[in-house]
Amino acid sequence: MSEEQTPEIVAPSSGEEELIAIRREKVEKIRALGVNPYGCRFEVTTSPAQLRENFSEGQQVRLLGRIVALRDMGKTQFFTIADVCGGIQCMLTKKSVSEEMWTLWKLLERGDWVGVEGDTFVTRTGEPTVRVASFTLLSKALRPMPDKFHGLADQDMRYRKRHLDLMSNPESAARFVARSRIIHEIRSFLAERGFMEVETPMLQDIAGGAAAKPFESYYNALKKPVTLRIAPELYLKRLLVGGFPKVFELNRNFRNEGIDARHNPEFTVLEVYEAGGDFESMANMMEELITTVAQRVFGKLVFDQYDAEGNVRRTVDLSRPWRRADYADLVKEVAGADWFDLSPEARRSRAQNELHVQIGESLDDVGVTQQVYEKLVEEKQDSPLFVCHVARDLVPLAKANPQNNEVVDVFELVMNGQELCPGYSEQNDPVEQLERLMHQAGEETQKIDYDFVETLESGMPSAGGIGIGIDRLCMLLTGASSIRDIILFPQLKNRI
Repeated sequence: MSEEQTPEIVAPSSGEEELIAIRREKVEKIRALGVNPYGCRFEVTTSPAQLRENFSEGQQVRLLGRIVALRDMGKTQFFTIADVCGGIQCMLTKKSVSEEMWTLWKLLERGDWVGVEGDTFVTRTGEPTVRVASFTLLSKALRPMPDKFHGLADQDMRYRKRHLDLMSNPESAARFVARSRIIHEIRSFLAERGFMEVETPMLQDIAGGAAAKPFESYYNALKKPVTLRIAPELYLKRLLVGGFPKVFELNRNFRNEGIDARHNPEFTVLEVYEAGGDFESMANMMEELITTVAQRVFGKLVFDQYDAEGNVRRTVDLSRPWRRADYADLVKEVAGADWFDLSPEARRSRAQNELHVQIGESLDDVGVTQQVYEKLVEEKQDSPLFVCHVARDLVPLAKANPQNNEVVDVFELVMNGQELCPGYSEQNDPVEQLERLMHQAGEETQKIDYDFVETLESGMPSAGGIGIGIDRLCMLLTGASSIRDIILFPQLKNRI
């Protein structure tokens, strides 16, 4: 194993070693009481969060959670048990349990998992509480929890040790609970409208459906090179050819490219295709999907977006209808009404000298306009905007516009300063598709999926399609400033 591949092992500090040693001693004392420190089956009637949400006095309940707070008042113990969804206060008194159970309790602390049984009541201070009649130890934690007041202060460590982040940072835990609910509601929305969920290959002979650098591997059993997919698009279109009228996949894509606040090499995407649709019908569906999910999960349509310091940097209003505008018109709004009448040299000069947009030497004329669009339109857009009819060369898998062959019938949904979702009138002419793919590939024709083109020759119905980045949608709806805050286990460099 190379040095770069060596797994990280973080040694405990001397203070932590001492605490671990004390906890190991408690484990042996628990065993001496005839109790298994690592639990057994414990059936529950509710969870801490569900009980708190639907609380009433006099309920008999069984629930489990981690001890996250503990207040020792001698013969009366108040403690809070919680899981990732939330917690609730419990009260244990010495007179309510046996001497053996009280002795066991005195060996427990923050971080341990317990199951409790009892009845509900409200304290004099108005706090919903479970009066514990009995408890069961489910796991004795050897390592202490992060400090209950300061949590996990090292942000990098929050990403590397996500379990510690989740148990000590309620805001982080809430984001991931929300992400799970968002994905559930997306699936429900599509199922309600007759879309069928499918799975297509992660390992592919040719990485198609987008222009990106793939991760490469080798399939020993089949003795051939393969790549992790960069998009499922071409396989989903094969299913349209096969007779699936409404199909979607919600799964992972992989791109061997940069990492920043908005990009992770392993990311989650929803792709949806509907026979008989086009880019406008898909825009309608996307508008309805996002607003429906937002209302179902959060009960609102206005979302603040935060920077890394927790300050509000912009507000996104999802109220319908969403604006739709042509790409060219948006560029002219920021670059001048005569932008497309200029020579390529004049466009480059205006972009650099008047608009103050940095233009790389290798960018062609289409790329210059795209750079102006990204910097002066996309990055400044707060609330939803469908950017329609982009340059034909940018999207080889979409149909050309019947009135203007230089652009394609697509939209890019932009909000919160970034693209969230493209949608196409899908190209289903096999001859036109091959020409467009060859133009995109240039001399690297080995990257063309000829089998896909052959599949189109069997007849694919006219269709609309979309691909939405789930991580970016979750960032938008939770206000997360970095994609790492919405991916449970983001990719990171090894610590030296």
